[in-house]
Amino acid sequence: MPTERFTFPANFLWGTATAAHQVEGGNINSDFWVLEHVPGSPFVEPSGDACDQYHRYADDIAMLARLGFNTYRFSIEWARIEPEPGEFSRAALDHYRRVLACCHEHKITPVVTFHHFTSPRWVAGDGGWEEKKTAERFARYCERAAAHLGDLIGVACTINEANLGAYQYLLGAMPLKLDPSRLEWFAEAARRIGADPNRFAPYLMCDQMKARDTMLEAHRLAAAALKSSRGKFPVGICLALGDLQAMPGGEQRRDYIKAECQDIFYEAARGDDFIGVQTYTRDRIGPDGALPPEAGVETTLMGYEFWPEALEANIRQAAAIAKVPVIVTENGIGTDKDDRRIEYVRRALNGVARCIRDGIDVHGYCYWSLLDNFEWNSGYRPTFGLVAVDRETQARSLKPSAKWLGDIARAGAIDADLR
Repeated sequence: MPTERFTFPANFLWGTATAAHQVEGGNINSDFWVLEHVPGSPFVEPSGDACDQYHRYADDIAMLARLGFNTYRFSIEWARIEPEPGEFSRAALDHYRRVLACCHEHKITPVVTFHHFTSPRWVAGDGGWEEKKTAERFARYCERAAAHLGDLIGVACTINEANLGAYQYLLGAMPLKLDPSRLEWFAEAARRIGADPNRFAPYLMCDQMKARDTMLEAHRLAAAALKSSRGKFPVGICLALGDLQAMPGGEQRRDYIKAECQDIFYEAARGDDFIGVQTYTRDRIGPDGALPPEAGVETTLMGYEFWPEALEANIRQAAAIAKVPVIVTENGIGTDKDDRRIEYVRRALNGVARCIRDGIDVHGYCYWSLLDNFEWNSGYRPTFGLVAVDRETQARSLKPSAKWLGDIARAGAIDADLR
């Protein structure tokens, strides 16, 4: 395979990504913590102590810097910062201020996500993401958090994968809404926080199309709050993007999914400073929705197809429609074969290089994830991390891919196939 040395822009963000609930541990005031602990729920295990990054962040950030990265994308936890409506925890805000300061100490640009799936129990119990007032509540939280943290924020992402629920629904991968009259575990989770099961609406478990519209409004209000807050930093939204490919007869369905779950968010991002592209694979679309991977193709621990070329396709589409710079805020692979991780990222970065060569304004690449962490319903089985975590001792162990990608980040260049 012919390659040539490709040098990325001098200010390119080379990072890894995590989410608070997946790595911090002990996020007991969040809606997902409740769901994880209800018998019969789809969670195979609870998050528990996760990777204990709430206490180990300094070592993890120092490790990132030693490896050669200059960026860390992480989320701050709304459930910690606003445990009750209008009650903000100075202790939690001070904690995240120390995390941000630690990033700066190690010359790491902090990319802060304000919502990464989890919400306070009281939000989920009072209509959650089906409720329009959640958008205003979210913007209030963003405004309050940024007032305390904004001078140390490098880049701000309002919402992680704000389109995911609607996207999965239209693919046929999840129902429009969970029915508490048919799901005792869901009704029990609502009862445990004193909520009406019919008002209990955690993200990804509520009416997906209502949530889509609430998320769009929440982003609009939050972006305005952040732009007028303490500090000057770029603000954008992160989207879940599969490379939508129509199989015979699937063209109309593909175009409908793209319009309802991708284009509408691209258009909403036109006034932002960037758009966050998060891509893992392609989605093959038939007349009735997504099709499974073809027989015999390589798949990941998550069950979807090994298809790193999806990243280039989605960068090109996002840039063309949103007309703002792109940051790859997530891209990675759940695998127990680290050589396949390296191959996946190599091919994905070849696509990023081709986009930049063609004049597309790509500002950064964040691999998902820094650590093997809590992968939601799937628990700790899927391993996305550049760094392994011993579940008993919390000891970190670098995988070969960590050094490989860190070396690319330090050099700011890669031997790429630009064909």
